[in-house]
Amino acid sequence: MKVTSSSSDGSIKLLQITDTHLFEATDGSLLSVNTGDSFNAVVNAILEQQCEYDAVLATGDISQDHSAVSYQRFERGIAPLEKHCFWLPGNHDFKPNMTSVLPSQQIQHIEHVLLGEHWQMILLDSQVVGVPHGRLSDQQLALLEDKLSQYADRHTLILLHHHPILVGSAWLDQHTLKDAQDFWNVVDKHDNVNAILCGHVHQDMNVMHNNVRVMATPSTCVQFKPNSDDFALDTRSPGWRELELKRDGQVETLVKRLPQGSFQPDFNSAGY
Repeated sequence: MKVTSSSSDGSIKLLQITDTHLFEATDGSLLSVNTGDSFNAVVNAILEQQCEYDAVLATGDISQDHSAVSYQRFERGIAPLEKHCFWLPGNHDFKPNMTSVLPSQQIQHIEHVLLGEHWQMILLDSQVVGVPHGRLSDQQLALLEDKLSQYADRHTLILLHHHPILVGSAWLDQHTLKDAQDFWNVVDKHDNVNAILCGHVHQDMNVMHNNVRVMATPSTCVQFKPNSDDFALDTRSPGWRELELKRDGQVETLVKRLPQGSFQPDFNSAGY
């Protein structure tokens, strides 16, 4: 599939929404945050700000309770954004229900997307059923190798749910991408990987690793406190990420959030 640039300079603009943790019940809450309400508030804020984007990215943990209805709620909630939405599974997702609901005209699970004339996007499945950490199968690593080689002339954005580098929080880093060096061994062989984008950690991360930009993005619901060895929640509000992929391979990106104080969680929670 191909996404066409709407910019006069040929750049591609993307919108990342991640870790919505939706429930079947309309009053479903995660750590006292109604995840349906916070998700809808993020979508409404994007619409109010008239953000420009060519496609939407949903990087996992769409559902919290695995229900088919929760994915239907995501489908309805994302509809006002109108553009194609590309999703991949997180550790909380249940792929049989996910794939029975979400393949639609707007929302699709596609492993490879051509972005304009200069970029490609590779979507990897890092889910390991039943556990919070991630791992890439030999098949996923082969997919990565194949597309990086086949489209060596294109800049590359790689998507996966789990963070492929440590974020500095011990409790989160035990749930990272296991065998991450296998992933980096493939990436390091190629000079066309410009950026990697993930979810999972419910916080903003934007660092360089092996000359590649690695980003994680705030959840649309609960935020995890950065650099906290034990489980801890942040006071920052739900958010999303905007990206602009330039013709020359540069990435411009910005995290935006709902107004401070929006959808505060139960700070006495010891985990979830």
